Amino acid sequence: MGLFRKKTQKSGYDKENQKPVLRCSICTGEQVAGFQDIHTGSFEEVMLIRNEADLEAFKSRYALTGEIAKIY
Repeated sequence: MGLFRKKTQKSGYDKENQKPVLRCSICTGEQVAGFQDIHTGSFEEVMLIRNEADLEAFKSRYALTGEIAKIY
């Protein structure tokens, strides 16, 4: 009986119902990459972005091109 479980990650994202976004904190500048549901607005975290290399890794993992929108 474990109290803490590992989160399971999805292997991809639904391109028709989700869009890639960076959730940014105004106060601390922290950025989290993930996907936002276009119908409900719910956000699914994927990874913490510390530098440009992390952002490029996120883009290459999900075959994304171009600019990613930021939400605050």
